[in-house]
Amino acid sequence: MTRSQATPPTAPDQEGLLNDPDFLREALRRFLQQFLDEEIAQFLHAEPYERTEDRQGYRNGYKPRQLTTRVGRIELALPQDRAGRFQSELFERYQRSEKALVLALQQSYLQGVSTRKVKAITEKLCGTHFSKSLVSSVCQALDTDIAAWLNRPLTQPYPYLVVDARYEHVRENHQVVSKGVLLVQGVGQDGHRDLLTVAVAPTESETSWGELFSTLIDRGLTGVRLVTSDEHKGLVQAVARYFTDATWQYCQTHFQRSVLSVVPREDRKEVAAQVRTVYNAADLSSARDQLQQVVEAYATTYPTVADKLERYADFLLACFAFPEAHRARLRTTNALERLNREIARRSDVVQIFPNAQACLRLVAAMAMEWAEDWTTGKRYLDMEILNG
Repeated sequence: MTRSQATPPTAPDQEGLLNDPDFLREALRRFLQQFLDEEIAQFLHAEPYERTEDRQGYRNGYKPRQLTTRVGRIELALPQDRAGRFQSELFERYQRSEKALVLALQQSYLQGVSTRKVKAITEKLCGTHFSKSLVSSVCQALDTDIAAWLNRPLTQPYPYLVVDARYEHVRENHQVVSKGVLLVQGVGQDGHRDLLTVAVAPTESETSWGELFSTLIDRGLTGVRLVTSDEHKGLVQAVARYFTDATWQYCQTHFQRSVLSVVPREDRKEVAAQVRTVYNAADLSSARDQLQQVVEAYATTYPTVADKLERYADFLLACFAFPEAHRARLRTTNALERLNREIARRSDVVQIFPNAQACLRLVAAMAMEWAEDWTTGKRYLDMEILNG
């Protein structure tokens, strides 16, 4: 698991966020479309289908319009009025306000700032007064999409789960606290991996993980056969409770870090190489034989290493019960490491989230994008050999 609570927040790197087009493109498109819809409503002095004596005309559909931005080309629907008088100021003003607008989106989407602040920034950039409903929807729109994604049905079995967590700084009751960000990746029966869910929890207790697993089961999660994670007690207990037919795989990377922490620096390379001979054995029988040899080799010099190898042997070698072609991707939580690094890069911009919802908004928005790429991309594993 990735731990960041001991690391003090660093200075924001706003340029880093601005140079990340994939993350902000959809957020920017959504924001600008809302701006256009509100702009024509103000021009006509009426919302769609609103009956009012102040109405100055009627809508006449939309026409497509592209806008090239720092975060890529955005497709917008430009509103039209029947008289052909409406002209948006957005496209003329956008080029000089682009960078500031992206930063405003950063604040609204990622830092969870109040809708009042979003309104003030937007009025300053675009010179337009917005309704309260529009200002609220800027922040609520992404939350609505996230809620739908977090509650989507799981329509196929997921034999393999990879579970990990990291910690982020969040303001709560006028204090800065560490919150756990819980991540669950699944490999489905179709061979594609998917991010099944994310959550922000006070701790990594059995209760927190259990609630998350229970929600997944309610959404239709079935067929779990192997769960890979570190050895956090609450997590392991929740896995045993909610996935009774599954085996727990102790992430070999986390195990190796744990045992090397008790080895002097000058000997770590040698001990690490010996432990890897267990991981890289051809089959379960060979792995057990090699593990026993390593235990005997270090029983005197590094008894803690030997004790841990013996204690966790079954869980370190659980992946050997599955196809050889799958093992490299089952034995560690490394599949989530890149995502964790990307989360860290963005959370460094925010430093301290104003609330837990702001933290969830950032992580879930990223997870949705990664999940879409994974589920529509190349198959992660050939699952036919699992059932063959």
